[in-house]
Order: sequence, then structure tokens, then C-alpha cells
Amino acid sequence: MPEPFENVKITLASRPSGAAVPDNFRLERAAAPEPGEGELLLQILYLSLDPYMRGRMDDAKSYSAPVAIGGVMEGGTVARVVSSRNSNFAPGDIVLSHSGWQLYATSNGDRLRKLDPTQAPVTTALGVLGMPGFTAYAGLRNIGKPKPGETVVVAAASGAVGSVVGQIAKLRGARAVGIAGGPAKCAFIRDELGFDVAIDHRAKDFGAQLAAACPDGIDVYFENVGGAVAEAVFPLLNDFARIPVCGLIAHYNNEPAEGLDRLPGFMRAVLRKSLTVRGFIQREFVDQRPDFLAEASAWIADERLKFREDIVDGLENAPEAFIGLLQGKNFGKLIIRVSE
Repeated sequence: MPEPFENVKITLASRPSGAAVPDNFRLERAAAPEPGEGELLLQILYLSLDPYMRGRMDDAKSYSAPVAIGGVMEGGTVARVVSSRNSNFAPGDIVLSHSGWQLYATSNGDRLRKLDPTQAPVTTALGVLGMPGFTAYAGLRNIGKPKPGETVVVAAASGAVGSVVGQIAKLRGARAVGIAGGPAKCAFIRDELGFDVAIDHRAKDFGAQLAAACPDGIDVYFENVGGAVAEAVFPLLNDFARIPVCGLIAHYNNEPAEGLDRLPGFMRAVLRKSLTVRGFIQREFVDQRPDFLAEASAWIADERLKFREDIVDGLENAPEAFIGLLQGKNFGKLIIRVSE
């Protein structure tokens, strides 16, 4: 392996109590790992930052194991093959991997997917053509099932998942009502992405604006935020409304729940309105990924599916960018440019 190769990685220094803070992360330097027989060495080019990573910082039972103290923060990446002892990959290949917050990583080749930079920007494999885009596609296809003329509401509508939800809803013939934070994000989803209505959740009369935007009620609420947005949506849900639940970013920094118990009222409404509430992880529908890639790629090619990326330079800036993500500071799919 050529010298010198120094790895830079960001590890979990401590578990957050409430909101994540810079001291929960540690930047470390060490020799880059060497690939063994059948392995390859990857240089990370881009790192995806996503809300689910906050859950990995807690030592709590979930659908995936938490990051260990001292372990590299996990995340999806686009990488270049530097050296290979695996006949399926050659130096220079660009691949989608899950190598985490670091500059170099080894892989045995499993779960790697080669990317063709001539077909689409490689960063799209982390966003509109990656896990976030597929989350939107799978949630709508399998749970939301919007019909022509129905009303679909999605919060964080300028983000990686929400922006795709609204656009696919429109492609299916539904009305798309997007909720975002601030005039710039609202203008983007309305004027560039083609949502029917854009509402600023920071507005003092947010609830009234939402009700006015949904005169016939809400048929699909794609839940990725929770909090005050969900509370405003809930009374407007129609009978037989569908609620795909892929995230609850408003609650990721919360301490254990205290105070008013809203569960009984929620369950009464589920019963009375015959609501479908279904949490999901996109990998449950992995067999549909080829359909997604084919459809989404075609939509992008003819500009019916648009996207925005928020790219931050430097792995060392990942903790600050991630903390900002949980506060809604990003505008579009948040990606760290690790190296060129």
C-alpha cells in the first residue's frame, strides 16, 4: 500500500443527554487499514448525514445496534477503490458503501454497489437515488398509496425524504401540501418542486393555514417529523387516512417522555377514523429497489423529479453539520465532501 496513508475518523466519544453536542464526538487519526485477502481499500469521497444517526448514538434497543463508545460513527458513503485484492473491483471504481465517518475503510465487497458517474452525479446515490429517495418511494407505494385527487401532506418537505414524497405524490395525481421552515424553503418546494401548497411551520397561524390548504381533509400524512406539525395534522385526517412513519426528528433529542399522555386520544382516533399507521424501515422493501432506481432515474432524466443537495466540505465539520441537521439548518440533502 502506498505511503503515507493516514486515516481520519470521527468516533462517538460519549452518549448525548438530550441534544447532541460537539463533545459527543472525537476526531482521531491513525494509520489507514490494510486490505486483507479478498478485500479492498476505499477512500471516502462523500458522507451522507441523516437524522437516523442520532438514534445510533443512544444505547437503546432499536432496529439496529447502537454505535459503541469509541466506535466510528456510521453512515452511507460514496467511495473510490484505492487498492483491491478482490477480483470484482478494480482501483478507480466508484462505489456506494456504508463506511461511516472516516477517510479510509476496508471492505470485503459485500453490499457494495458500483456507481457510474456518467449516468448521474455520484452524490445522488446518497440522496434522491439513495436511501432517502427510496424511503419516500417505498413509504408511498406500500403504505401511503395516494390516489388521484387525494391530499398528501409531508413535513420537512425541502429535505431529502420529504421533497421526494411530494413530487412522487404529484406524479401519482395527488395534491401535495408541503410543510417547511422559512420562506426560502417554502418557495423552493412550491416554485421549483411543484408542490400545490407550501406552509411555513414557524408561522403563528400555521394550524389555520394548514386547515385552509386541506379543505377536503388529509388522506396521506407522511410522518417524518412529529411534534407540533403532527399535532396540527391529526385533527384534519380523513377516515381511512394512511400514515407511513419513517422518522420523528422533532423527538430525537428528547429525554424520556413525561407529563400529558396523548396515547389514549391518539388510539381513539385510530379506531374511530379507521386510520392506518405503519412504521417502516426502507430496507423492508429492498426487493423494490430496482423498480425505484428505474422509475426515479427516468423521472430525473425528464426533470419530473428534482433535487437539491447541501454539501459541506471537510470531515472535521461533520459533527457541527449533523447537529445543525437536527435543528433544521440544512437546505436539501446534507452531504459531507470528505475528499476529492
